[in-house]
Amino acid sequence: MGKPTGFMEYKRCVPEDVKPRERIKNYHEFHIHLSREEQQQQGARCMDCGVPFCQSGMNICGMASGCPLHNLIPEWNDLVYTGNWEQAYKRLRKTSSFPEFTSRVCPALCEAACTCGLNGDPVTTRENEYAIVENAYAQGYAKACPPTVRTGKKVAVIGSGPAGLAVADQLNKRGHSVTVFERSDRIGGLLRYGIPNMKLDKKIIDRRLAIMEEEGIAFVTNADIGADKKSMAGMKEFDRIVLACGSSNPRDINAPGRDAKGIYFAVDFLKATTKSLLDSDLKDGNYISAKDKNVIIIGGGDTGNDCVATSMRHGCKSVTQLEMMPKAPDTRADNNPWPEWPKVCKTDYGQQEAIAVFGHDPRIYETTVKEFHKDKDGNLCGVTIVRLAWEKDPETGRMNRKEVAGSEQTLPCELVLIAAGFLGAQKYVADAFGVELNQRTNVRTDAGKYQTSVKNIFTAGDMHRGQSLVVWAIREGRECAREVDESLMGYSNLIVQ
Repeated sequence: MGKPTGFMEYKRCVPEDVKPRERIKNYHEFHIHLSREEQQQQGARCMDCGVPFCQSGMNICGMASGCPLHNLIPEWNDLVYTGNWEQAYKRLRKTSSFPEFTSRVCPALCEAACTCGLNGDPVTTRENEYAIVENAYAQGYAKACPPTVRTGKKVAVIGSGPAGLAVADQLNKRGHSVTVFERSDRIGGLLRYGIPNMKLDKKIIDRRLAIMEEEGIAFVTNADIGADKKSMAGMKEFDRIVLACGSSNPRDINAPGRDAKGIYFAVDFLKATTKSLLDSDLKDGNYISAKDKNVIIIGGGDTGNDCVATSMRHGCKSVTQLEMMPKAPDTRADNNPWPEWPKVCKTDYGQQEAIAVFGHDPRIYETTVKEFHKDKDGNLCGVTIVRLAWEKDPETGRMNRKEVAGSEQTLPCELVLIAAGFLGAQKYVADAFGVELNQRTNVRTDAGKYQTSVKNIFTAGDMHRGQSLVVWAIREGRECAREVDESLMGYSNLIVQ
């Protein structure tokens, strides 16, 4: 374990971020990190408790508790404490395909389940993970390790998000020849165009992709497999196919005036900004601009927060974020005990920036859009919102919402961004491969399996489980790769957890 008394001797220490008013001037990552010596002291706080909930990755009351990848957290925390950084990286990489991604974008399920957090502050596990992987790149032992023997088997991975990349990474290690197809102009899927640059610098993705290419993985961009017969022509040459195309159907808001000009899905808004940033540092103007506009974002989740942050960097006139659900409590409720995921109110980086600039939280709870208003040219000029009340159905026990009479309010607005989640896989891909969908419009498989209804075609990630976290996509990719490997070779020695 770390230092036996470390959790009593050392306080949790996380560095401050760049101040909100300063960081909104650019699209750079804004977290400031501890020195190696300070990080080693934080590793000393890990207790190596008898039951390490941090690495359990189990479901409690329908929510994940602990790391879904089952990272060997107490082991590499101890190695951080003792300064064995290279060995810490090797232990981390046994279970995690892309720690450079999760240490930036994962909500740290491990820390929420940390035993130290029961009566104090949890270990800085995500920050320790970041320190391990970044030190590995700096020291040169995060490098390509191509397989020494090839099996002669060929696998196509459709989609280059975290699930698809995890599948490719694992199967390539086994010696199979893997080709990853991506319909966009750059590899990365959700990582590339769904997460803003200030949250995950795209150079971090490119750094890992360079290693994967050196290891023998082939990447093909601008390949919308399934869109037409021509795109499907080359699929017959592969022994196995993995569909990892994400949950790409955005949930819409159907209200009067929906056809107004100035209403966009959040994913289109975020992608356009990132692509323009990568193409020209925004100089080409090929993005949906929030500059000098009153922006309303429909959706209170992570994507909505990313839209707040991006709008702030554009220079919006105002920003409002609508959330249908009630505000979560600021501290754990009695019916939400550790080690359950804490259902508490979190003020994320975008909201912090809005508060710093405009002086108030941009979120309005228990509220939705009732009507969009257009000017004479069809441009969006305002939005009527309405308060919601939640009541339990006495027969089903489900909570139903209804509008609060007389609570309507009209706000000026020139840009609406819909961040209300996603509804499953895009049907044209499923139809092209002939795979069945379930009631949630995700690709159907047997429980706990990744084989689709079509022989030799597998699926993983959001396309399989629905919209979820990057860490779950990576886990699914690793598990799917093992199943594919078993189907090809009759057994598998790939480590899943």
